[in-house]
Amino acid sequence: MNDTAELGDFLKARRAALDPADLGLPTGFNQRRVAGLRREELAQLAGISVDYYTRLEQGRARNVSDSVLDSLSRALRLHRDEKTYLRNLATPKRQRVARPRAQRVRPELRTMLNALHSPAFVFGRYLDVLAWNALGSALSFDFAACPPGERNIPKMFFLDEHARELHPEWETVAKEVVANLRAESGKYPDDPYLARLVGELSLGSEEFRKLWAKHTVREKAHAWKVMINPVVGELRLRYETLRLPDDPDQALVVYTAEPGSDSERALGLLASWVTNPAHA
Repeated sequence: MNDTAELGDFLKARRAALDPADLGLPTGFNQRRVAGLRREELAQLAGISVDYYTRLEQGRARNVSDSVLDSLSRALRLHRDEKTYLRNLATPKRQRVARPRAQRVRPELRTMLNALHSPAFVFGRYLDVLAWNALGSALSFDFAACPPGERNIPKMFFLDEHARELHPEWETVAKEVVANLRAESGKYPDDPYLARLVGELSLGSEEFRKLWAKHTVREKAHAWKVMINPVVGELRLRYETLRLPDDPDQALVVYTAEPGSDSERALGLLASWVTNPAHA
């Protein structure tokens, strides 16, 4: 993945997503040929020349200043995660990865993971699943049965039909997964593992290709998710993502149910099923 090309594609995608009417701009007497703002309109809003903005979209501008990035962020109405992604792509002095680096989960973190009474996982770079507890595996995919190189949420979600059975709101979650991966990709755009992952997903899933092309960015944080578990049925759970202070590339993700809800009772049944050998 070329970061200057990714920067240009991101700017074009976000420019196309803007509605001129929302910005008080005239739609013109003739129908616009493409969606969103024209380059000259965006450049004017950002307070930069059309020529410079054009060079940015074409991947011909380097060492973009902080002031220009701030102006572009305001003009494009970027939210926090999108601003971070833009800065990652545009800043040449960020950390670069020459080759994939194996990620290790500390034994103490595994101990804490197994002590939790909720489904929990440790995610690594690009949503690789590095560790999980028994309830987490029973909730979704059987991670232990997957080869280590295949324990990746985007690959499981887009290349495994089981994901559609597990997620009744598959389209919504698919957008979230791709937006999470896009946010991750901005941190290490030169990582060859990322290029292979995106290539494999693009070849194997038309849905992924379409969503990836939208350049939607969102860090994995917290949300509600509905899941259909084969043992206890429908579960409505909330997940929270906690980044590890000593390794920001790793995150602990914990799922919980609303107290007193049917989902809480179903999650308790699933926990009993996991710990009872008679059900194994």
